[in-house]
Parts: sequence; structure tokens; C-alpha cells
Amino acid sequence: MSSGNADQKELGTFLKARRAELDPRQVGLPDTGPRRRVAGLRREEVAQLAAISTDYYTRVEQGRMQASVPVLEAIVRALRLTDDQRSYLFEIAGRPPIEATARPDRGVTPHTRRLLDQLTGSPALVLSDTMDVLAWNRLAAALLIDFGQVPEEDRNYVWLLFNDPVLRALYDDWETGAHACVAYLRMHTARRPDDPRLQRLLARMRPHTDFRNWWQTREVAVQGTGNKVFHHPTAGTLTLDWDTLTSSTAPDQHIVVWTAQPGSTSEKGLQRLAAAAYEADLPPAVVNTRS
Repeated sequence: MSSGNADQKELGTFLKARRAELDPRQVGLPDTGPRRRVAGLRREEVAQLAAISTDYYTRVEQGRMQASVPVLEAIVRALRLTDDQRSYLFEIAGRPPIEATARPDRGVTPHTRRLLDQLTGSPALVLSDTMDVLAWNRLAAALLIDFGQVPEEDRNYVWLLFNDPVLRALYDDWETGAHACVAYLRMHTARRPDDPRLQRLLARMRPHTDFRNWWQTREVAVQGTGNKVFHHPTAGTLTLDWDTLTSSTAPDQHIVVWTAQPGSTSEKGLQRLAAAAYEADLPPAVVNTRS
């Protein structure tokens, strides 16, 4: 998306959703005046906080005017948007701070496959921007599910998280993890709204009530690190940190690696899981061939 190619309808919906989340007292405004018919800030209050006229803000929210960069920055401050929400706002407003350079449909390189295979003590997999599972190592298959047994059209982490009972049951807090995946996908829509892989995935996911409801909230996030708790039938309860690594030569591919604290029970559980995975000879670094 480039300047002048804004998604005005989405912009208005996004701004309404964000101001509905704020209480006047959160932003230093008195909660007085006419009785509120809806939750959150009124348009005139956002305009006041952004130091612009109510008419100007209204025209921006209604898609009748493309806001300038300084005005967008003022709205970001007024609505107390996060960095991810700011990036999304600029994208849908047709004024992205940087141009997207990722090239979809690129194959996983032999170097990346070798890296996965050599990570014998840490589960790792490669995800696309739309969270297609492109490659994985033995320990990722042992920790999560054997992706090689999943039909290629279903080999997407979001799809599996909502539809595969084994993967879903592993999560100690499934709702938080699944909600974060939806927010990540929503962020991707601003970068490539016409991505056919994304559109196919959304069409398949919309029948899911949780997905549909979370999608409509317009929450956005790009989280590069975090912590998850898994309840695994072989390894027991595992508390794992995860990090996302992105190659400069393939920015549309992201290597996710899970690690445990040294000396922890989770590290011992991973070691047991690794031993079982190699004994069972689960296939390593299998690559998704989908284009």
C-alpha cells in the first residue's frame, strides 16, 4: 500500500474501535457533559486531544479526507496507540512509514533447513507472513504435532491452532495464544490486503466464532518474543521462551525457536522429548512446497 491508496473504510472502523476502548479519565478529560450513548471517547474529544478541529477529525474518520502525517501522529498520541497500532494506522491511511519489501512464495533455503536440523535441543519452525508452516525440525514436530502428517492445505499455524485438538490441548492458555495470532494476521492485512494466501485463510477461518469476533476488534500486534506454557503428554509441563528471527534476505519468513531456562525442569523435559523424537526418527526440517 502506498500514499494515496488508503483503505478509508478500514481506517474509520479502526479509529472507532480504538476510541471506544478509552475512558475520558484515562486521557485526562473530565467525564461530564451529556450522557454517553456509547462507550469510549467522542469524536470531539479525540479532536481536542489531537489539537485539531472536530470537523477535520470527523472527515478523516468518515473517509472524506486523507490525513497528513503530522495529523496522524497527533491521533496516535490522542488515542495512545501502541507501536504496532501506529504502524497499522499509517498503512491503512495510505502513508506507511516504510515500504514493504517482503516477497511471498519464496522457498526455504538449504541454509535455513540446515540450521533447523542442527538445532537438536530446541524446537524450531519457519513461518510465513500468513503463518504457513514452511519447515520444522524434529523437536518441533515432537513438541507440537507432526506437521508431515498434516495435509499441505491445512499446514498453517492459525488454522491448526483453531482446528487441531492435539495442538489446542497443549496450550496452557489457548485463548491468549490464539488471540495473538489473529492480531498478527490483522497486521499483515495492512501490508498486503490482496495477498491471495491470506484471503484463502480468512475465508476458511471466518466460520469460527472466536476468530470472527477477535478479527472484528481490529486489534493488531507483531510480537517477536514471549513465553508459553505447554502441557505435553511426554515431557510434562514446559515453560518455554520463544524468539522470532527474520532473515534480511527473506523478510517474509520467520524462524521461531523455543528454549528453556538452563537447569530447569522444562529443560529436562525438552531433553526427554528430544531423545524420544530421535529414537522415533521423526523427519527433520520437512519443507512446505506450497507456492
